[in-house]
Amino acid sequence: MGLNTCPYPTAEDAMLASPAENLIKDTTTQGFRADVIAESARQPVLVDFWAPWCGPCKQLTPVIEKVVTQAGGKVKLVKMNIDDHPEVAGQLGIQSIPAVIAFRNGQPFDGFMGALPESKVKAFIEKLVGPVGNDTADLIKLAGDCLTAGDLAGAAEAYATVLAQAPDHVGALAGLAGVQLETGNLEQARRILETIPEAKRNDPAVSGLAARLELAERAASLGDLAGLEQRIAADAGDHQARFDLAVALNARGFRLEAADHLLEIIKRDRTWNEDGARKQLLQFFEAWGPMDEVTLSARRKLSAYLFR
Repeated sequence: MGLNTCPYPTAEDAMLASPAENLIKDTTTQGFRADVIAESARQPVLVDFWAPWCGPCKQLTPVIEKVVTQAGGKVKLVKMNIDDHPEVAGQLGIQSIPAVIAFRNGQPFDGFMGALPESKVKAFIEKLVGPVGNDTADLIKLAGDCLTAGDLAGAAEAYATVLAQAPDHVGALAGLAGVQLETGNLEQARRILETIPEAKRNDPAVSGLAARLELAERAASLGDLAGLEQRIAADAGDHQARFDLAVALNARGFRLEAADHLLEIIKRDRTWNEDGARKQLLQFFEAWGPMDEVTLSARRKLSAYLFR
C-alpha cells in the first residue's frame, strides 16, 4: 500500500481510546441534530433507518457496522429505529427499510436501500471516504513514521485505527500507550498498558514500554534536579542522590548522563542498595532498547567495571 504520510486529522480522542467506542450509536428524533447534522460537519455520517420487525435490517446491521469499524473513524454510523422515532424518516420520504442515507455538512447526499452484501456496502463507503480496512502492517509503519515526524496525534490515529479492526493488537496498544507517555499523560498510559493481557506482557514492545512508564512515574515524584545536584556536589558518595538524579535525567531525555551516574555508583560501590544501580541500569537498557547507541555504550562500560 506504501503509506508514508500522516493523513489522519488531529483528534484528541485518539489519544484517549480507540475510535471504535464512538463510531456507532443509536439516536432519537431529539438527538438527530447533534448526532447527524452537527457531526457530519466533521466526517460523513451514515444513518441506518431500521425497525425490529425488519428481517433485511437484521442482515444489514452487522455488515455495515463491520465496514464502518474497518474505516477507523473516517465515517460514523447512526442507527434510528423508525418505530420509536418515525419523524425524520417521514421528513426524508423514506418508505421502505432498511434505508441508509449518508450526510455530509448537515445535508443528505447519497444512500442506498435494502440489505446489500458486504462488498457493495464497502464500495459505497469507499466512494465516500476512500479505502477502508488498511493493512495492519502499513498502519503500524505509518504510526512509526508519524512519531519520527513528531506528529503524536497522527500516530495515535493510526494506532487507534488498528485497534478499531483488532482491539487486542499488542503493538498498537503499546504504541498508543507510548504516545500517552510522550505527552506526559502517565495515568492514561498506565490504563492502556493494563488492558494488555498478562500473557502478552513479555512482548518486547510491552516490556520496554512498562519499563519507560515505571521510570517516568518515579521521576515525576523526584521534582527539581537542583537539590540532587547540590547534594552530590557536597558529597560525591551520596549514592541515593546520584541514583535519583539518574532517574530524573533519564526522564528528561539525558540518557547518557543518567547512565554515567549509575556507572559511577557501580564504580564506587557495586554492592550499594543490593546492587541497585546495576539493576536500574538494566531497566534503562530495557526501556531504551537493546540496539540503542546509549545502551550499547553503557553496556560496554558496565562490562568493564564488572569483569575487570
